[in-house]
Amino acid sequence: MIIPSIDLQGGQTVQLVGGAEKAIDAGDPGPIAERFSLAGEIAVIDLDAAMRKGSNAALIEGLLPRFACRVGGGIRDVETAIAWLDKGARKVILGTAARPEILSQLPRERVIAALDARDGEVVVEGWQQGTGRGILERVAELKAHAAGFLVTFVELEGRMGGTNLEFAKAIVAAAGKDCRVTIAGGVTTAGEIRALDEIGADAQVGMALYTGRLGLADAIMAPLVTDRPDGLYPTVVVDERGVCLGLVYSSGESIREAVRRKMGIYQSRSRGLWVKGETSGAVQELLRIDLDCDRDGPRFVVRQHGPGFCHLDTRTCWGEDTGLGHLARLLARRRQQAPPGSYTAKLFADPDLLASKLREEAGELAEAKGREHVIWEAADVLYFTLARLAREGIDLAEVEAHLDRRSLKVTRRG
Repeated sequence: MIIPSIDLQGGQTVQLVGGAEKAIDAGDPGPIAERFSLAGEIAVIDLDAAMRKGSNAALIEGLLPRFACRVGGGIRDVETAIAWLDKGARKVILGTAARPEILSQLPRERVIAALDARDGEVVVEGWQQGTGRGILERVAELKAHAAGFLVTFVELEGRMGGTNLEFAKAIVAAAGKDCRVTIAGGVTTAGEIRALDEIGADAQVGMALYTGRLGLADAIMAPLVTDRPDGLYPTVVVDERGVCLGLVYSSGESIREAVRRKMGIYQSRSRGLWVKGETSGAVQELLRIDLDCDRDGPRFVVRQHGPGFCHLDTRTCWGEDTGLGHLARLLARRRQQAPPGSYTAKLFADPDLLASKLREEAGELAEAKGREHVIWEAADVLYFTLARLAREGIDLAEVEAHLDRRSLKVTRRG
């Protein structure tokens, strides 16, 4: 799969040729990350920190609450690595400091060892110093301490001349099955991304995306396969909370249009291109496209607007959903049009009453005895919590995302 790359230098998004010559200055990384996030994780690399010429830490910190980022560049000690993990980096990328004595102090599943190679020799300090060591040798030394490797072919970086698939295959074999390899440097076409995926590697791509040589949609769907005579891909559609809304079909054309417009756009088997909600108003904001393990069933993660996904005006194609998501949306609607005189209307109109009920119910939950009593009081606390969120216009998915970010912290409370 593709890992879009955002390289930062002097507060701007850049692309370098051969790790030295600036070829592109793409400006503010925020809008770029917004676009690239449709593919999932983004690699954010601080080139200034890597070359000991400054820092773009503040910029990166601004991206972490909004996007799934793996962070690299200038991480040379355990403390810095843990600090980035605590701030929400999905993974940290260590290059010069990728040594067993440092990596062993970090959670392996969230560590990527960066091996930058020029003509097969590992180089460090922002690609400036040779080490006399080979890539495969370093992979063998480090694979017990890292869940992945980012291997950059520096001599190919930014030149859009293709990557070294044969060498990539040897690296994947050396890394083993439980260590995912990401290849950077020269990856230019969807065919290369697919070829890398077939050997078990991801492709970190920058220059080809920034120049438009490779479309983001084509990069995302490069590994997809189908055995259907019509060439369509069965596509699962879920909301931000992972609740399945329905099953549709996608084509290359519909995926390109969905990525271009950041909307739920699919391929109807009878009507052609189908923009969900174009006539009903039940449009979908496209948040991300995920590929399944067999690469034959993409998943669209969307923010559903209007009554729901189904043409019968229900939330899902299996009827209305239940649970916290259903209750949260119900309260959000009632905030706008709660029946006059209802208890819900009183809660929204009187913040002191709502605050009082939250304190009261939290206390009762703390004192509850027995399974049924705890369930009852927990339900009360959740109801009033969701009412508080609705009153502030906060979606439950935002709270869940915040909890997910908290779970990324390595440093725990004393």
